Amino acid sequence: MSRAVPGFRRPLTLLAGAALLAPLALTGVPQASATERYTVTALEFTVRAGDRSCTVDADLYRPAGVDARHPAPAVLATNGFGGSKSDGSTDVIGRSFAERGYVGLVYSGLGFGRSGCLITLDDPAIDGEAASGLVDFLAGTRAADDGTKADYVTSDGPGDPVVGMIGGSYGGAVQLATASADHRVDALVPLITWNDLAYSLAPNAAGAPRGVSSDTPGVFKWQWSNGFYLMGEGQPLLVPSLDPSRFGSLGCLHFAARACDTIRLLNSGRYPTAATREMLTYARSVSPASYLSGVTAPTLLVQGQADSLFNLNEATATYRALEAQGTATKMIWQSWGHSGGSVPGELDLGSGNLETSYVGQRILAWFDRYLHHDENTSTGPEFAYYRDWGSGYGTAAGVPGLSRTMYLSGDGALVDSRSKVARGSRQYANWLLPTSHSESSLAGIIGLTDPAPYDTEGTYLGWTGPPLTSPLDVVGAPKATLEVVSPKTERVQNSGDAADKLVLFAKVYDVAPDGTQKLVNRLVAPVRVPDVTRPFTVELPGIVHRYEAGHRLRFVVAGSDTAYFGNRGVKPVTVVSAPGDTGVLELPVVG
Repeated sequence: MSRAVPGFRRPLTLLAGAALLAPLALTGVPQASATERYTVTALEFTVRAGDRSCTVDADLYRPAGVDARHPAPAVLATNGFGGSKSDGSTDVIGRSFAERGYVGLVYSGLGFGRSGCLITLDDPAIDGEAASGLVDFLAGTRAADDGTKADYVTSDGPGDPVVGMIGGSYGGAVQLATASADHRVDALVPLITWNDLAYSLAPNAAGAPRGVSSDTPGVFKWQWSNGFYLMGEGQPLLVPSLDPSRFGSLGCLHFAARACDTIRLLNSGRYPTAATREMLTYARSVSPASYLSGVTAPTLLVQGQADSLFNLNEATATYRALEAQGTATKMIWQSWGHSGGSVPGELDLGSGNLETSYVGQRILAWFDRYLHHDENTSTGPEFAYYRDWGSGYGTAAGVPGLSRTMYLSGDGALVDSRSKVARGSRQYANWLLPTSHSESSLAGIIGLTDPAPYDTEGTYLGWTGPPLTSPLDVVGAPKATLEVVSPKTERVQNSGDAADKLVLFAKVYDVAPDGTQKLVNRLVAPVRVPDVTRPFTVELPGIVHRYEAGHRLRFVVAGSDTAYFGNRGVKPVTVVSAPGDTGVLELPVVG
């Protein structure tokens, strides 16, 4: 079954080249829509972006009847990674909002489509500055390269247009990057985007003092990361261009050099302290986690439950940071993300079903409130989540907290009381090759079959609870507190190379009465244990899942996973349990 992302198929596919070679309209020539509800004009802008100037390729959507005497608010959007202004979701954003009376400005991000310059991973000082130049155009304070000006955008004051931003994935993070430096942006709707690229590309689910950001290097998510790296490096070949700004150095054709350095370090399997610290510093410098304090624009976060690239924990970290500093923010967990999960009736930007989908209605209300300044518009609950077991969305005043505790018994049981914990110890050991499988990250996107998740006997430990007497609804990120014994790791973990630390993978299964098991959305929590001589806490990826009556919950710790780099060498692990000292699993249960 395909796991391509609805509305973001072309930006995410490694076969995006054909879509990006589609002919573009001539700059400055308006094209009337079939229904004459709006016109589309292709424009180019030469904007400042960091230490260089970049050419940005854009389309301007102007609704019929909008002029200087009858202005309208604007919506600014750009593509997901690997896409352009012309891909299947980005241009629909322009058309959809123009049909609803907004001025749309849709552009190809730097390094994509026919826009110039290198890929800098939505760096606020580069990609954000470039987008700010487009806000100047919407303000009427600058013209496009052919002299076209926009004097028909509603304003909050001289040089300050009423403008919102929307887009997904790569087109989501650029909104936060832009708004952090340009407070003229009035509203944001980032979909399925990241909080900290260090966590996204090499997550460490243990030891995060804030949000998802850990000071211990994580476990390399090699399939997702290398897929996007190859897609980026292939841009000059996929989209031929004579623009010299699109080419970097030998060995790093299309990315900023530090991005290539990061991927090379991760692929090396060696993480010496100094180089790894530099990698973490760079990844976070281009991540919202480092600049959210500058974001004041009201932000509606939409994240996908089926997403192993940017999971729900990333949106939660962004939501909590914005909320803590007083930025108006709400959050929706929808069904689909980068890993698929599309269901009938959900938002599909490819079809523009804004009025008929719950998320679409929330987006329209968000822009009504903050772009049309309609204070009577309700923007909905603080937090909403898609339920595949019930009717539509559940809502809450915030992300549910941990409310149920279970204990890891020495006999492999998952029990609800310390008094039920059996004393005992069990051991597993990883092999040199991966023996557990969660997903083939790019399988669905490139049309391949993905085997069901599995674990190989002797290379994992599992704890299984009793059959449930009633449904159990889990909404949020489970948390486990563990203590392991690994003498081989203990001898080398302070070598100065983080690769010598122990790697493990925590996950939660749903076991049906017939014994078949489901790894919810194929999500796992990769852990590089900071110190095996101390207990550590693991925050698993957030899920929204009902465990039906008669089903059992199983918690598993595995020594490897096919989607990630694993341990350096074989490192046996023992887990000891006793009533007064054992591992704990906490669940965010609702209802």
